[in-house]
Amino acid sequence: MKFLITLLVLINIGIFLYFRWREEKSAKLIAQRITSTLELKRTMAMGLYLRFNYPKEMKKDESTDFSSGTSLFLKQAPLDFEDFVAAVLKSRYGGDVYVTSPSGDFGVDIEHTTEKGLFLGQTKAYKDDVGYEPIAILHSNIVKRNAKGGYLITTASYTKAAQSYAEGLNIELIDGVELVDLWLEAMGSTAYSLSNELI
Repeated sequence: MKFLITLLVLINIGIFLYFRWREEKSAKLIAQRITSTLELKRTMAMGLYLRFNYPKEMKKDESTDFSSGTSLFLKQAPLDFEDFVAAVLKSRYGGDVYVTSPSGDFGVDIEHTTEKGLFLGQTKAYKDDVGYEPIAILHSNIVKRNAKGGYLITTASYTKAAQSYAEGLNIELIDGVELVDLWLEAMGSTAYSLSNELI
């Protein structure tokens, strides 16, 4: 009888240790997936920066064209980043999205009208973190135009001064990783086409 009780106790201890080991292994796998997912999104943000800032070279006739490189890379001009972001915002939040003229826009690249009202956006396809200055310009336009709020969207991130400055201004700071999240969410299982439509 003692043998049977000892055996049952050992089996229960074994089962307990097995489930504890399994939980620890599962927690490690989840942590690893989160880390690798963040690394993937950071890499995609870097790819977006390169896509809209691909190096150009001067030709003999003094015109410029994208530098040679693999045809695998998408190569677009920095101003195309505004269209890209507008398509992502429209797909994600709905409403009407208008990309402003490249010159004379007073720091507003996108006008986004939803059922909540007008939101103004500024885009920055940068490799360096964005400072507070674009936030100040965007906020000035929000106040001047009586908009509900705004977005500042970059392929990089924001300085601490920028983050501090934006507090309480109803301006959403969207960094490169968050932009990738919005892009992937907007696409769902579809692909982004160069015509700036998320199909």
